Amino acid sequence: MEALLNVNKMTHYFGGLRAVYNYDLNIKPQQIIGLIGPNGAGKTTIFNLITGVHTPTEGSITLQDENIVGLATNEIAAKGLGRTFQNLALWRHMSVLDHIKMAHYSQLTYGLMGSFFNTPGCRKQESEIKENSYRLLELFDIKQHADQLVTSLPYGAQRRVEMARAMATDPKILFLDEPTAGMTPDELVQMIKIIRQVHEDFKVAIFLIEHRMKFVMELCQYIQTLVFGEMIAAGPPEDIQNNPKVIEAYLGKEDVT
Repeated sequence: MEALLNVNKMTHYFGGLRAVYNYDLNIKPQQIIGLIGPNGAGKTTIFNLITGVHTPTEGSITLQDENIVGLATNEIAAKGLGRTFQNLALWRHMSVLDHIKMAHYSQLTYGLMGSFFNTPGCRKQESEIKENSYRLLELFDIKQHADQLVTSLPYGAQRRVEMARAMATDPKILFLDEPTAGMTPDELVQMIKIIRQVHEDFKVAIFLIEHRMKFVMELCQYIQTLVFGEMIAAGPPEDIQNNPKVIEAYLGKEDVT
């Protein structure tokens, strides 16, 4: 099956510090891939390099065979790569519904004149946006919060708002940066169900960073392990959880002296 996203030998330096080295990634349609590793391993940097926050020092990135290195983040998002953030990136003074509606606007076709004159095409698209926004709010179990300011919601619900907003861009691949950070065990179980439903309903590929092994092992078909910006292991969950290099990276090497 042809890959949606190809990353080949991606390397990046921040000044004299090498943050990522020779990183490869191949994401096929509807695949779920996990990226794990200790704190400071470079996982979020990889997300930022692929999504256009930073430009790689070396290497290539293609999305559906199109080079996306050097494109702005909004251009990459419009081409089908949606993401969430490790630290919530929500607007304090906007309602939950407005967050989701705004994410649709990169797909509008009616233009400034259509908006100014409130043309039939404008009204039709705005109606479709509202309808789809409510559908996403229902999917992520936040419809009851539609008119509330997003900052008034519990942390787990804010995470779901961010995911719903990412899905409103109609991505082919969804990047999730620690989607269960700060969640309770009950919220973790709910998030697993939601991601499975998103994967099934939207047929979207998913690439996620996560520290909770239960989450990664239950959801991912393939897992990469990163240490100091370099991949030390990759494979299906059962191989990764028993890999000596992965165990050492998380638990340290046993001192037998």
